[in-house]
Amino acid sequence: MMHTLWDVGVAPFAEFAFMRRALVATLALSLSAAPLGVFLTLRRMSLLGDALSHAILPGVAIGFMLCGLSLTAMALGGVLAGMLVAALAGWVSRTTALKEDASLAAIYLVALALGVTLVSGHGTQLDLLHILFGSALGVDNAGLQLVAWVASISVLALAAGYRGLVLESFDPVFLSATGHRGWLWQQGFLMLVVVNLVAGFQTLGTLMAVGLMMLPAVSARLWHDTLPAQLLNASAQAMLAGTAGLLLSYHLDTPSGPTIIGCAGALYGLSLLFAPGGWLPRALARSHRTA
Repeated sequence: MMHTLWDVGVAPFAEFAFMRRALVATLALSLSAAPLGVFLTLRRMSLLGDALSHAILPGVAIGFMLCGLSLTAMALGGVLAGMLVAALAGWVSRTTALKEDASLAAIYLVALALGVTLVSGHGTQLDLLHILFGSALGVDNAGLQLVAWVASISVLALAAGYRGLVLESFDPVFLSATGHRGWLWQQGFLMLVVVNLVAGFQTLGTLMAVGLMMLPAVSARLWHDTLPAQLLNASAQAMLAGTAGLLLSYHLDTPSGPTIIGCAGALYGLSLLFAPGGWLPRALARSHRTA
């Protein structure tokens, strides 16, 4: 029995360096991206992460066209594209009758189409699949360093700006009254979201990176009412999904990114059923009140 558990759960990481790199990268992303997802759900901006994950694709594609599969070039292009789309959506909402969510939806769809067209016209089908869906099992040392730096900076920035982010999320009027500029907090927060999505595209791809950010965060809200507990729960669920997804991907020979997001989706499904805010506890409470 112990031998079987070792073979299934430990041996892949003990024997293969690429599995260890993938695990470290996934755990680092779980620490930084999942808490950002909690703040996005708190602000009712859950779909913003999805929009920005698509918006970085043109920048990644241009970096790929200029320098090939250079992680530095694609990461820089992705950050610039994500911030440009976020700024452009804000400008459109301020100068026209469109709300920011509508303008962002329109712009990110155009960005997605442009990115896919650029990659398809200057690369192979394999290049397109790698950029869209990533390969956690193919993370190299440069990719691991990028993820580690982004995760470290994000965690430190969240710790330093925690009070301001909470105030800006719950009571932006009070934050402005205390002399702080709310838009600076919002833009800084969006920058953290973008750089985490860019770091995630190496392991999960541009289409899957947002899954590790949002699914654990949404699940955590079903388990806890307090923000600190939600932040810890989201990171823990992301780590569990990442580890289980890598192991399943290794043993079943499935794509690593979608498998990790599938595990996060399974945890979300269990949360919907069994969490205090889920279906079963509420159904039991209703039946108890009726009785």
